[in-house]
Amino acid sequence: MVGGDAAGMSAASQARRLNHDLEIVAFERGTYVSYSACGEPYYIGGLVESLDRLVARTPEQFAKRDIEVHTRHEVTAIDLGRREVTVVDLAANSSRTVGFDHLMVSTGSRPLRPSYIKGVNLPGVVGLRTLDDAAAVKQLIDGDVKKVLVLGGGYIGIEVAEAIVDRGIEVIMVTSGRHVLERTLDDELGTLVDEAVRSYGVELHTGLRVQCIQGTDRATGIGCDEIEFSADLIVIGLGAGPEVELAKAAGIQLGDSGAVAVDEYQRTSVEGVWSAGDCAEVRHRVTGKPVNVPLGTVANKTGRIAGTNIAAAINGTDPKPFPGALGTAITKIGDTEIARTGFKVAQSREAGFTPVVGAVTGTTTAGYWPTAKRMDLMVIADQKTGRVVGGQIVGGQGAGKKIDVIATAIWNGMTAEELAWVDLAYAPPFSGVWDLVHIAARRAAEG
Repeated sequence: MVGGDAAGMSAASQARRLNHDLEIVAFERGTYVSYSACGEPYYIGGLVESLDRLVARTPEQFAKRDIEVHTRHEVTAIDLGRREVTVVDLAANSSRTVGFDHLMVSTGSRPLRPSYIKGVNLPGVVGLRTLDDAAAVKQLIDGDVKKVLVLGGGYIGIEVAEAIVDRGIEVIMVTSGRHVLERTLDDELGTLVDEAVRSYGVELHTGLRVQCIQGTDRATGIGCDEIEFSADLIVIGLGAGPEVELAKAAGIQLGDSGAVAVDEYQRTSVEGVWSAGDCAEVRHRVTGKPVNVPLGTVANKTGRIAGTNIAAAINGTDPKPFPGALGTAITKIGDTEIARTGFKVAQSREAGFTPVVGAVTGTTTAGYWPTAKRMDLMVIADQKTGRVVGGQIVGGQGAGKKIDVIATAIWNGMTAEELAWVDLAYAPPFSGVWDLVHIAARRAAEG
């Protein structure tokens, strides 16, 4: 296993469940394995007291299951002809080769640091990927940092901004998009998130493309053009890209998305080599086309499938396919919850659909309930078939997880008309008698 987080260790654990005789060895260049990267902003913000709370299993726990884990060991080369990898022990600064019968590439993703931004690699410009990164950022925040600049308005950017505001530190967020989460939310809902970000105390600037980070020995802010903000620390939240250099150098085929190309069984172009997680492609549940979906949910599931099929290849049993992904995701800023699944309107057009939108503004509970908060919900359907292909939600506490109903409808190929009649639970503390999912779906069905 090359890489010891969600996909790699899920594969290792599943392969062990299905075959007790395998020799399983995992190499991880970081200090931790099997951890929740999604919890890193909340560690920085102080909601999670210790990094150990974010670790699902330690190397010692894996050892009890006869899975050999080596942290601070980096695989630097894969020789497919000799069926071996070169591994560097980072602590001892020594290297060795290790042979394999089956190889799992689960190298994950890396924060994007665009080369067009001058000074992007200066000290004081940090990204979040591993728990080691989170520890380094928290140490800086715990110091004399008074102002933080967040570049990017994606999930990580929003969650980091919230965490740092919670520490009483001034935060400026700059994004090139028309609104935050532009890649995942349509404008109507994205602008609502902008309002929530600003209301939480973040100084948000949209539509600004950063070209330069100022500083000589250390980053001091951004500038170069009409944009100029000073900062003690800059957090890169410009998205993530699949970490595929190792696979590419070995001759493993990449897909159009830039991630490792795999079939529905997580098999790469090379016999006996598998890949899963952020570094690999998956099939979109709606279109069947390969996409890269860097989410922890997808990494854990595809890792489990890879482990199942590695064991199947050895045991001589039938492989199991990965059924696809929708990119369902959820986050929050303060009390505002944000969720999405499937396609945006423009994305649905690009996929060949004729989108019709059912949108509704209501409340998280019955309107008369004392804790009712505003909620905006959107259901996107294909006009020709009626099939639900997307959904988005922005609202108060209790709004976000309603996205799971829409995701379930998309997963099972339901039409908007069918979704409008699903028997959903009702009580005044939770929703109106007609849930907003019902109303939005009906509006989409009526076109």
